[in-house]
Amino acid sequence: MLTRLKVNGFKNLVGLDVRFGPFTCIAGANGVGKSNLFDAIRFLSLTANHSLLEAALRVRDDAGQNNEVRGLFHRIGSESDGRISFEAEMIVPSHAVDDLGQAGKATTTFLRYSLVIRLRPTASKGANTNPLEILHEELVHIKKGDAHEHLRFEHDVREWRDRVVTGRRSGVAFISTTTRGDGGHIIKLHQDAQDAKGSGGRAFERASSTLPRTVLSSSTAAESPTALCARREMQSWRLLQLEPTALRQPDGFASPTHLESNGAHLPANLARLTTRDEPERVYCQLANRLSELIGSVRRIRVDRDDKRELLTLMMTSSDETELPARALSDGTLRFLALSVLELDPETSGLICLEEPENGIHPDRIPVILQLLQDIATDPNEPADASNPLRQVIINTHSPSVVMAVPDSSILLAKPAKDILAGREFNKVIFACLPANWRTKSNPEQAMVTKGELLGYLNPAAIIRHRSSPARRSNRVIDHPELGLFVAS
Repeated sequence: MLTRLKVNGFKNLVGLDVRFGPFTCIAGANGVGKSNLFDAIRFLSLTANHSLLEAALRVRDDAGQNNEVRGLFHRIGSESDGRISFEAEMIVPSHAVDDLGQAGKATTTFLRYSLVIRLRPTASKGANTNPLEILHEELVHIKKGDAHEHLRFEHDVREWRDRVVTGRRSGVAFISTTTRGDGGHIIKLHQDAQDAKGSGGRAFERASSTLPRTVLSSSTAAESPTALCARREMQSWRLLQLEPTALRQPDGFASPTHLESNGAHLPANLARLTTRDEPERVYCQLANRLSELIGSVRRIRVDRDDKRELLTLMMTSSDETELPARALSDGTLRFLALSVLELDPETSGLICLEEPENGIHPDRIPVILQLLQDIATDPNEPADASNPLRQVIINTHSPSVVMAVPDSSILLAKPAKDILAGREFNKVIFACLPANWRTKSNPEQAMVTKGELLGYLNPAAIIRHRSSPARRSNRVIDHPELGLFVAS
């Protein structure tokens, strides 16, 4: 679970410091930089499993694609500082399995990971096949006794926080960086074992200038199980881009059984769920959830074709017509995929989703937003298999979405100007409403007034959603300031 992210120098993210709860809605106009935050999260996630160069090339540039890494660095005019820094605070799983199948247990589960990279001076001359260099990498623990200072969103201390923030460590970092006499950098991976004085075990040293990837990305259970758990947590951060073509495809019997970011393997994922629980119970839960979106749904099931060894998702409508996935609408398929994710106890980590309202009728937007909030962990309930450590961040420019989510979950992305070395430049800031848990944890947190937020609200939409049953209180549309818009 990503609880805080600091970014500096990535696209138009300069001096960014954002805190996240289980569910966050980022609102803002097109082109302001909402997606850049998702790209920063995705880049960090990719570095946990790929080389720096491959991670950079997989992230979009300003044109929506990326053929070189320079597009990721913040620029003022044609000039770039050539340096990006990240700092992520996260709650990681207590156990993980490395690439060799060895299991490891984290010494402590609340961690802070820092990474600073730069564009090599020789990169523009083609003198190095790896244009990115690590200047600093660090993984340290956050004391359990300090957890309340970092987790300011509402949560149950005994049943939730004390179950997800476990273990203890003193002294040495898990990953640290030192500077040599010649100005070079050495990155050390410290073993989890400590002596009676709190000193770390053996340290594995690597010169940063020769590293094609982060030290974290190569961590194993034998060297540092805590670093491995952090790596697995970061790998679980993903941007869901559910594509109807992928969602409609049947699966083979040997297909992967977890949903891909594009929606592939939905039938195999659902089939796996039915092996863990009573099939009819799972199918009934999905049918009931889907009925909230499109009306009466009699049944959802996976058809097994033993002759062709294919799994096909099927839906039976209220008139007893059974339809395969290829006959369902785009919005129905996306909603169904999210419903399967909610039921899957093996799905954890961070899910980023852009514009979840796409393909959904405006009157049904509160339904999909409720589903997304239900996917996220409930910090007021016990953290267990029925309430896994999942997190959801969405972005939107839809007034209907902004009105239907809790106001404490909203961050408004808006453009701002700043000055560096005497030159003015544009950046994006993320502001919250006043009297918010984010302002309590960070006095410098940017705030947005109710009047500014109202610019994203459509009076007609407010009237329409007044008639919808409210499942969660404290939504933006419940504020008394909006009463003037709904008066007859």
